[in-house]
Formats: sequence, structure tokens, C-alpha cells
Amino acid sequence: MMQRVAVLGATGSIGTSALDVIARHPQHMRASVLAAGSQVDALLALCRSHAPDHAVIADMASYSALRDGLRTAGLATQAHAGSEALDALVASDACDTVVAAIVGAAGLPSTLAAARVGKRLLLANKESLVLAGELLMREAHAHGAVIVPIDSEHNAIFQCLADGNPPSRITLTASGGPFRGWSAGRLAQVTPAQAVAHPKWSMGPKISVDSATLMNKGLEVIEAHHLFGVPVDAIRVLVHPQSLVHSMVDFIDGSSLAQLGLPDMRTALAVGLGWPKRIASGVQPLDLLSEGGRLEFELPDLAAFPCLALAFAAIRAGGTAPAVLNAANEEAVSAFLQGHIGFLDIPSTVAAALDAMPANLTDSIEALLASDAQARVNARQTIAGIAGGRT
Repeated sequence: MMQRVAVLGATGSIGTSALDVIARHPQHMRASVLAAGSQVDALLALCRSHAPDHAVIADMASYSALRDGLRTAGLATQAHAGSEALDALVASDACDTVVAAIVGAAGLPSTLAAARVGKRLLLANKESLVLAGELLMREAHAHGAVIVPIDSEHNAIFQCLADGNPPSRITLTASGGPFRGWSAGRLAQVTPAQAVAHPKWSMGPKISVDSATLMNKGLEVIEAHHLFGVPVDAIRVLVHPQSLVHSMVDFIDGSSLAQLGLPDMRTALAVGLGWPKRIASGVQPLDLLSEGGRLEFELPDLAAFPCLALAFAAIRAGGTAPAVLNAANEEAVSAFLQGHIGFLDIPSTVAAALDAMPANLTDSIEALLASDAQARVNARQTIAGIAGGRT
């Protein structure tokens, strides 16, 4: 049976990696839906290569360019625009597997739509779990959706827990980002170009900055809590600069299992697309000797990188606090990338938003989205004050 895959966020790094894996198995799977935010030309190029049944552009104003480009290319691909069209396609029989790789809170509606109709969900959109983890997991369980996390760390845990035994502790590993060991003085001078230059992984700008601040790891703690039902106090983070051990799981009998591999997202995507079978990803097996033969671990520096501590505080507060954390962080990272605030202003903006909005202990989508919206307003006000002081 041909597996029909919807790739959401197709023009991003995870989307293109997913398409690379899919193209390696033309007898078993094909990309039936491709979706992008605003990059019409990039989406059209992918459509010419993969000939999907449907192409979706989130930007409504770009619909005519997408439609006309598909016609000019002689493709039968149907053009769509907007989030409602995407949600409808994801929930339809146009696909049976969904790669959820839209960056940010914008990915939540389509992720929920896939879960509510029992699709296989390859989840790379961490904000869906951070913003509405309890709701998403409840919907997935109720409708029989299979969630395979695509973050390398959570995918590693997924593989280590394949036999169904519950973990006693989970260890998430972090590369430490490009500024591991830097002082606060040096961090204050970090530029956007430096922050997006990750030493190990090829990622988009937002995720790269999150990795540099360690917010990415904080969001992953929240994800792990929801995905695997593990108390937050049973989750720890260790810095592992080689980025070869992607996560570790401890069990009650004293055993520890770890998943190792080269830092390439195609491995995790192949696990999700092929599970429970193993399929070729295009990634070579790990040769520890050629990688230096050393595996080093250290505790993260929470004083230099407070975003990780803020994330632990948010998950302990529960309710709407993770949504506030995520929304304020998105606004702060965007402002940093545009040069409006400094690198160290990112955690201070997030902290101010959390202080301004005590956690509301609810997981209704309306309350979560309202908290998301208000946190963005508060963060923008904080950013405006910081930017005004820099001029």
C-alpha cells in the first residue's frame, strides 16, 4: 500500500529532509500534500520535483502566484491557500501520514486536525506540545493517532521505549549551541549571524537561536513530559558537545539505553515514516572512532543560559504558563533576528511575560490561545521598551 504523506513546512530544513527520505522509497510512499508559509517559488520548485496532488500556501495573497505557477509547470497539482484549507486537507483522505514541521504556534491547528482523525503524525512542531500538550495527547489517544516525535532527542527516547517499559528517568542531551562556555559579557555582544550558525545541526533561524539560548532544550523538556508521561522532576538535561548521543533512558532495573547517530534529521524522519520497520534514510552509520572516539557530558550553565530554567519553571506552574513562555520567546527571537534587541534580552523578555501573567490552570484551546495572544502583546511592549533604550 502506498503511503501518502503530507509535508507541512515543506520548504524548511525538516520538510526538505523529509522529502529526501520519501524520494528514496518511490514504491512505498509519496508526497501527496506540500504546504509552505510564504515562499511560493520554493514551493513551486518542490512541486515540480515531487508532483503532489495538493499544494498549500499559508499566505492568502500568494494563492494566484501558486495557482498560475502550477499551471505554467503543466502540473495537475491543486492549489490552495490559508490555514482552513490546510486543516481540511490534513483531515481528509488526501494523506494518511502528516509531517508536522510548521515552525511556531501556527502549526497547532493542523497538528490537532491530524490527531483528531487518527493520522500517523510525525511531530516536529514542538510548539504544539508546549502550547497544548495535554489537549494534543488526549485527542491523539481518543482517535487512535500514532505520534512519532521527529526532534532527534524525542525520537531517540521513542526508540528506547519501544518495548513498552516505563522509564524511571529521561536524559535529554544538548549540544550546548555555538556559545557554550561563553561569559555574560561575551553573550551580550552576540549577533544574529553568530546565533544562527549552529556547530552541529542545519536548522532554520528561529530554531537555531532557540538552540543558542537553550530555550530549545527547555521546550523539549515540556515536550518529553507530555509525550512520555514522565514527571518533570524525572527529566534532566546534559550538555553533550559531540551531539552523537541524542537521549538516554534509565529503567528501574538499573539499565540505561541510549540512541546514537550522526546529527542528521533524516534518521528520525526515516524512523517515523517506516515505523515499526527500519528504512534507508541516506545517513551513514555512526563510526565513533572517526568522530573522535570521545563522548563528553556536563551540566548546563543556567546562569549564562536562563531560558532553560524558565522552561522548567513554566512546566511546573502548568496550565497556560508554557503557552506564555513559548509566545514571548517567539516574539523575542523575532525581535533579536531583526536587530531590535540583544541576545540576553531574549530571556529577560520571556521572564517579564511569565511574571506578568500568572498561570491559569486550564487546557482549553480558547484559554491557551488567549494567553498566547496576551503574552505576545506583553512581550512586544517589553521589546519596544528595550529597543527604545538602545537608540
